[in-house]
Amino acid sequence: MFWKALTGPYKESAELVGLCDVNQTRMAYVNRTLLDEGKLTKPVPTYQAEAFDQMVKETRPDVIIVTTIDRLHHRYIIRAAELGCDAISEKPMTTDAEKCQQILDTLARTGRKLRVTFNYRYSPARWKVRELIRDGVIGDVKQVHFEWLLDTRHGADYFRRWHRDKSNSGGLMVHKSTHHFDLVNWWLGARPEVVFGFGSLAFYGRENAEARGVHAPYYRTTGAPGGEKDPFALDLRKVPQMKALYLDAEHEDGYLRDRNVFSDGISIEDTMNLLVRYDTGAQMSYSLAAYCPWEGYRVMFTGTKGRIELQDVERPYVSGDGTESGESLQKGKNIIVYPHFAEAYCVTPAAAVGGHGGGDTPLLDSLFGPQENAVEDPLGLAANEVDGAWSILTGIAANRSFATGLPVFTRELVRFPQQ
Repeated sequence: MFWKALTGPYKESAELVGLCDVNQTRMAYVNRTLLDEGKLTKPVPTYQAEAFDQMVKETRPDVIIVTTIDRLHHRYIIRAAELGCDAISEKPMTTDAEKCQQILDTLARTGRKLRVTFNYRYSPARWKVRELIRDGVIGDVKQVHFEWLLDTRHGADYFRRWHRDKSNSGGLMVHKSTHHFDLVNWWLGARPEVVFGFGSLAFYGRENAEARGVHAPYYRTTGAPGGEKDPFALDLRKVPQMKALYLDAEHEDGYLRDRNVFSDGISIEDTMNLLVRYDTGAQMSYSLAAYCPWEGYRVMFTGTKGRIELQDVERPYVSGDGTESGESLQKGKNIIVYPHFAEAYCVTPAAAVGGHGGGDTPLLDSLFGPQENAVEDPLGLAANEVDGAWSILTGIAANRSFATGLPVFTRELVRFPQQ
């Protein structure tokens, strides 16, 4: 998303000056694609991961965009700040409390800035809910129920790739649910205080498949005997972009993009339920399952003057296959307000076009658009390191609660330098 934006719609206000990765084949694919499309006249300089400092010295960027696997986000956010650069980070900002503390301390010490890219804040339906709550339409919110459904196409994808190792991703409570926890923090203007939950690997993995009598013994799915009949199999040969980015690049780093979702070695959960109490007194019940028959979410807010219900159905996708990520399929009347002692009514948000419920393009405008076109941000859409930290603390606390069976107090996890 970022390299296409920088060399396309935003090429007059921003410039891609360097690429850094562990895999030269993937960087070569980016350059080849952009040259073939006429978006570059010469290749962007490329650097191996160990040459990050050299890249910064030679290309002199203003901003580093961090899109590594999650467990390495802190390394490049911190080093960018130490080298005098601001940073833009994919969510989640990082995966555990210790790395979060390092980021907060470094940014406070260096004075550099960080933006965390919460696409969903920029989705018309989500910011319309923010407006309704801010304007007191249902009074003070006391209860939230939030249910997120990952379908068997998108949900399974987390169990094929690097996310399946919890040390890489923090599990879905951090990698995926960070989006959702940030929305609740932002919607309510609140911060989580106490988190308690249960999580398990109940559907994916070898043991679960064997118990259901559906286990297939292959390690990876591309070219596997019988894989063409497996609805959970991913054949990298059938999608040119995925073949170029992954299958053709395996020889460099050994990364397999198509692991069997019913194999051993999965350390993340696929079934999760939480209770969260916020500093405003609001309570939330939250659930996430990664093997549902449809993709989307339901969220309900109950306040002192009524209730808001938001539902959206999203187009499922597999990362890297060229389809839009999280495109809304439910157009129009997906927000319903139920006032006390009055008739319910629908609220129609602005049209949502594109990925993440229509949030991708407004986010990119905010990040890369001309500074003279910058507009005020009354809803607080732009997220910094503090927002990034609070968004992951719910998931980090959830992981601790899964492990201990006890409630976790977020104030015991991280110390904010400004507090």
